[in-house]
Amino acid sequence: MIDDTDKAHLRRCVELATQALEAGDEPFGSVLVSGDGEVLFEDHNHVASGDHTRHPEFEIARWAAAHLAPAERARATVYTSGEHCPMCAAAHGWVGLGRIVYASSSAQLTEWLTELGVATAPVRPLPIGDIVPGVTTDGPEPALAEAVRDLHRRLHSAH
Repeated sequence: MIDDTDKAHLRRCVELATQALEAGDEPFGSVLVSGDGEVLFEDHNHVASGDHTRHPEFEIARWAAAHLAPAERARATVYTSGEHCPMCAAAHGWVGLGRIVYASSSAQLTEWLTELGVATAPVRPLPIGDIVPGVTTDGPEPALAEAVRDLHRRLHSAH
């Protein structure tokens, strides 16, 4: 269940995704929040450099592995504008992060990109639970998914 605190963090993720788009990158943004509610780390996509592993969720996993004890990671929540791709879900699982909350789902993104005529990605989109069984996930959040959709429309209409 997504509550008002979750929605506030998801709005920040959409802001970060907007910053990514405005910087010439794909619109994805993510925030790591401790079990006590402190924002620990935030980032947005950096794949325009040509390194397609520079997703914010992957950067969060790297940061958490370097800076948090395993128990702290398990209590933390990752908020993101779009559901984790398989690479990011695996990284999340390997470092033992806790709950994931997303504004838009992989299924939604796939539908939107198909509508926009965007070529299929080289990695099949899968639900997080197919990659990391047992992780708690909440999403999508309809009030914010439309904003994420608009960011993808802006990105792909510019090409």
